[in-house]
Amino acid sequence: MIYFITGGERSGKSRYAQQLALSLSDAPVYVATARSWDQDFEKRIQRHKNERDERWTSIEEEKELSKIDLKDKVAVIDCVTLWLTNFYIDSKYNVEESLKKAKEEFEKLIKTDSTLIIISNEIGMGVHAQTEIGRKFVEIQGWMNQYIAAKANQVVLMVSGIPVIIKS
Repeated sequence: MIYFITGGERSGKSRYAQQLALSLSDAPVYVATARSWDQDFEKRIQRHKNERDERWTSIEEEKELSKIDLKDKVAVIDCVTLWLTNFYIDSKYNVEESLKKAKEEFEKLIKTDSTLIIISNEIGMGVHAQTEIGRKFVEIQGWMNQYIAAKANQVVLMVSGIPVIIKS
């Protein structure tokens, strides 16, 4: 089963995903894809860690999500945007290579016998990116969101903390 939760920044995606995971399992897995870029981002990571209690197993993996043993588990993947950023930066901002590698890794991930709750951002709904690198990333994000949504069993758009089911 694949749940795909998307929405704007601070729309309640992580909270909703964690509540869903706990409704499905007494021992869910939280997979963090973020790199710690600076002190402010480290504070954000710590805040997310503090939101989870002892029921959670936390795993940090920047790109190779399929290498994590998630068989028969409920896992929150947080988040596609940061995961794609890692591919994008490591490929020296190559759109085609980033998207290809992300799709390949996603296909391997969904072959695991697990329940995946995947969080992403709808960054294309916001302010137009000022740089070419930023505009290209918005494209990658949009294409990958479409790819994941097409394969998901359920897609939820979070708006101001309210889940709106757009595919079930």
